[in-house]
Amino acid sequence: MSRIGKKPVSIPNGVEVTIENQTIKVSGKLGSLTREFPAQIQVTREGDLLTVLPRQASKDSSGALWGLSRALLANMVKGVSEGFSKTMEIIGVGYRAAVEERILKLNLGFSHPVNFVLPEGIEALVDKNTFLTIKGIDVERVGQTCAEIRAYRLPEPYKGKGITYVGEKILRKVGKKK
Repeated sequence: MSRIGKKPVSIPNGVEVTIENQTIKVSGKLGSLTREFPAQIQVTREGDLLTVLPRQASKDSSGALWGLSRALLANMVKGVSEGFSKTMEIIGVGYRAAVEERILKLNLGFSHPVNFVLPEGIEALVDKNTFLTIKGIDVERVGQTCAEIRAYRLPEPYKGKGITYVGEKILRKVGKKK
């Protein structure tokens, strides 16, 4: 039995949910998301609550797949009503970022600037040239975009230079001794 899967997902005001077979479309003030759910999972609507249940009790659908489906559905509802955002910090002398139209320009100590084209549905905001906020309605796309940007310059353990998430603790190593 899934503890997460048992919890119903509440639908806030201004969000519309359409269920057609295994395809669920969620629309809100920020946009709309569509996802196809596995055949082993059944999603039903009762008033302003969505419940996720396995069609039959099996090892796959009763545990991980049930909880995963409920979490994905909850993220869809939260995304179209509130949205998701992650903030990253660029640490290093001369390291900075700027946004021009749909292109994120990063100066990360290379001999050339890195131009990252933002995916559809993702918005980037730069504050003080070093704080980068990625916003969107799809939590997976926001997380993947942050991971791709961070991969250009991972934080190194000696000086801590690189791109980090705000609040992330970087384990520092002791440098060379004389």
